[in-house]
Amino acid sequence: MRKVLVVDDSLSVRKVVEKALERQGLHVLAAGSGAEAIAMIDRDRPDVVICDVILPDQDGYQICQYVRTHPALGATPVLLISGIDNGTVQARAAEVRSDAVMFKPFGVEELVRKIDNLLAGRSNGAKQSTNAAPSATAPTPVAPSSPMAVSSPATAPSPAAASPVTSAPEPISPAPSDQSLKERLQGLAGTPGVRFVVLTDRDEAGTLLLQGVGSSALLAVLVGDQGALGKVRYYVRKAVPELVKAL
Repeated sequence: MRKVLVVDDSLSVRKVVEKALERQGLHVLAAGSGAEAIAMIDRDRPDVVICDVILPDQDGYQICQYVRTHPALGATPVLLISGIDNGTVQARAAEVRSDAVMFKPFGVEELVRKIDNLLAGRSNGAKQSTNAAPSATAPTPVAPSSPMAVSSPATAPSPAAASPVTSAPEPISPAPSDQSLKERLQGLAGTPGVRFVVLTDRDEAGTLLLQGVGSSALLAVLVGDQGALGKVRYYVRKAVPELVKAL
């Protein structure tokens, strides 16, 4: 029976993927961290590795690099999963020679088809992985640095449902010259249905994470280093309970 290793720090994601792949007659192994994944790779020698890019200790790129440099498992297919769809993710995935990249959200059927394609005609260590760039949709710009946030006075922000939301603000169209920048932003923030507006400097790339804090606040964290994103998400989640107490 073919073995598939699923690496994701979300238990719910692991369970959904596990059930879908087991229905296809696959033996599913699950890991919640990079260290756990590496131990399973050495011990269980999976036929395919599905790994989230963002993990609490290491990232999916490091796991892929570990597989590629493994003396016995270098040809094992690696599918990277990312909640961020941009050129940086695609470039890093190509650099570490992952076989494919999927971007969240995706359907279970789509994942099953991808795994079937990776397993078709390949056995562990029998074929060297190619350095093909992963297929994906056109890159989406990430949120640049130096954010200026204006909350909408009409609606209080609600807490995030699960993991932090990655926001990539759209450029704000020019307004009449007799309005100040603050007035323009406040006018846009006051539009029905708009929670808040973020204006950023596009000269330096970054990723803006938004996390609900209680029922009346949002925590915004700008991450300039893509490689630190997983650790930042982990510490944000740990900090939220204390922030709720302080509010």
